[in-house]
Amino acid sequence: MERKNIIRDIGIIFLSIILAISLIRTGTLDKLFLGLQDWQFLGAILAGIFFVSIFTAVPASVVLFEMATVNSVWFVAFWGAIGCLIGDLIIFRFVKDNLSESMMSLVRESRKKRIMSIFELKIFRWVIPLLGALIVASPLPDEIGLMMMGFAQMKIKWFIPTSFILNFFGILILSLMAK
Repeated sequence: MERKNIIRDIGIIFLSIILAISLIRTGTLDKLFLGLQDWQFLGAILAGIFFVSIFTAVPASVVLFEMATVNSVWFVAFWGAIGCLIGDLIIFRFVKDNLSESMMSLVRESRKKRIMSIFELKIFRWVIPLLGALIVASPLPDEIGLMMMGFAQMKIKWFIPTSFILNFFGILILSLMAK
């Protein structure tokens, strides 16, 4: 069963990469994002959802940047961060519930005791989510940080405000650059 989950997870990732590349190459993503600029808060939310993925971050950044030139930077940062939170939650739930379980099953198959003892250390419980949060706050792809947070089994009650605040300030900085 665990091997099936790993194959399924890899398949989903592979298909999402193919879909993202297809959307970019056909120009569909650019047209979608250009149309979002006129939708005010809904456009900021949708651009925020796409802002969190390595495959769609650049066009989403352009939309948020352009929106900030004609709207309040606080407006764009707030609604964009709401969208980022939605996008991050989708990725986080997938990573936390599926991918981390599959990774743990792989870990159990080899050198179980030594590796498991590392994951049981108290420092692991707060260092890995902290590193993940720093990655979410940085220009690096959110997926890496979200994977770290999910792998460390970060609780959703901490994840939601962390994701919102980090993305809010990231978009606020981007918006301020637009002004």
